[in-house]
Amino acid sequence: MNELPVVVIGAGPVGLAAAAELVERGFEPLVLERGAHAGAGVAAWNHVRLFSPWSELVAPAAGRLLETTGWTRPDGEAYPTGSDWAELYLGPLAKTLTDRVRFDAEVTGVARRGRDRVVDSGRDDEPFTVHVRSADGSEERVAARAVIDASGTWTTPNPLGGEGLPAIGERQAADRILYRVPDLGDETIRTRYAGKHVVVAGSGHSALTALVALSGLARDSTGTRISWVLRRGSVGNTFGGGDADQLPARGALGLRAQEAVDSGLITVVTGFRTEAVERDDNGRLTLISSAGQRVDQVDEVVTLSGFRPDLTWLSEIRLDLDPTLQAPVRLAPLIDPNVHSCGTVYPHGAKELAHPEKDFYLAGMKSYGRAPTFLAMTGYEQVRSIAAELAGDHEAAARVELRMAETGVCGGAGLFDEPSDDAAVGGCCATPEPEVLTLSAPSAAAAT
Repeated sequence: MNELPVVVIGAGPVGLAAAAELVERGFEPLVLERGAHAGAGVAAWNHVRLFSPWSELVAPAAGRLLETTGWTRPDGEAYPTGSDWAELYLGPLAKTLTDRVRFDAEVTGVARRGRDRVVDSGRDDEPFTVHVRSADGSEERVAARAVIDASGTWTTPNPLGGEGLPAIGERQAADRILYRVPDLGDETIRTRYAGKHVVVAGSGHSALTALVALSGLARDSTGTRISWVLRRGSVGNTFGGGDADQLPARGALGLRAQEAVDSGLITVVTGFRTEAVERDDNGRLTLISSAGQRVDQVDEVVTLSGFRPDLTWLSEIRLDLDPTLQAPVRLAPLIDPNVHSCGTVYPHGAKELAHPEKDFYLAGMKSYGRAPTFLAMTGYEQVRSIAAELAGDHEAAARVELRMAETGVCGGAGLFDEPSDDAAVGGCCATPEPEVLTLSAPSAAAAT
């Protein structure tokens, strides 16, 4: 099997970092990305700015590979937008990897050649077969010596419903519900929300980002009303660390959101677990909680309550997942949001990410299951360790090459942070942060 590639699923930050690590180790990677370009998930929030500077967003091996091409490393102290991250780093990295990256290639399943998940005999001696569907609908099978699933969780947001399942009527109201931060710099999207009653559901930093953006719209547009729906009984520490936050942009976001609430631009509704969504004859929505509370005459809903992994196409792979977080069972205690913030998550690698299926790994955000405390730097360390383990360098795989901040208000680079309203300790480390200083006027930012 040594002549076969290591298949990496997903051409996002962690998937491309994995490919760079594999190249350094002498492997031939094949990155399969269902989108049309590198960082397709990042492009979905290209209008927002990350909390972390460039110095924490370029994977070490990826940076070394890019520098061989004459690539100019961005200013380490600057804070990129999602668009910047994709255009100045992920795109060039994918181009440098050349035909090792395939776009419009959706992975629909992974298995052992000639074996379903029940068969033991000779299992570890067979390569993986990765089932791939192209944009034109054609299908193929790709043989692989190992598989790293870095496909992320962006395409599987948590629903509005308070039980982890869609509320009654949620699917039927899908045309009025957005599961990402709206890009108010796009005039069409801005018009959709201006002068409307908008409900924001969620307690993470993406929810705060949306609240700050919409509060700016409320100042500029007569009739714009914002309701903030929280499952928890009080706002509590939702606004975060403020001036004490080790990521200043993140702390400032919380302060701006609190200011918008205190100024009366946002109506806060606590203890609200959405059970049903009803639509009246005029197309407006009513949200109804499990306790019978109602939020009436709603025009638009922005639901930002986190993400979850899509495991449906891994049914024939033997995974060992924690029953609560849906993360690898040895990793779960290290990332449990009821215990940890990102600053107390110990850096980890191949050992914690291993499954009964030899040479198969979940990496990046998907490895965290439903835990929200993921950092990009953590993902880069994961794939460094995995590549070392696949190369038989067990000492390097076990060695920790990342040092994390030890406070709950941590420093580091991240991707997503959408804690459940029910978590005792919300995650802290990953939401992009908007260019709120320009929200009062439309910009040329790309649409979501």
